[in-house]
Amino acid sequence: MYIVHVHVHVKPDAIDAFRAASLDNARNSVQEPGIARFDLIQQADDPTRFVLVEVYRTPDDPPKHRETAHYQRWAEAVKDLMVEPRSKVVYDNLFPGDEGW
Repeated sequence: MYIVHVHVHVKPDAIDAFRAASLDNARNSVQEPGIARFDLIQQADDPTRFVLVEVYRTPDDPPKHRETAHYQRWAEAVKDLMVEPRSKVVYDNLFPGDEGW
């Protein structure tokens, strides 16, 4: 598995718009065969901060995800909602094994 955490800091007045666009993206992303899991989480003590937890089956799947209409719609919708550019951290899976996803 290829796991990516995307960290996003949005403008306070853009929380609802970011959530709506991101929920649409997440709901569509889990339909992709190359995505094992796609979570959208919001920080409890700072609602302007979000993390997208994206679990891909292979390192070749993120570029395929970025070609989808729902990702492109999301990227366009959120580009002006962020305080700063989003950042990402890539992880290697340890447990459960790939068959556990």
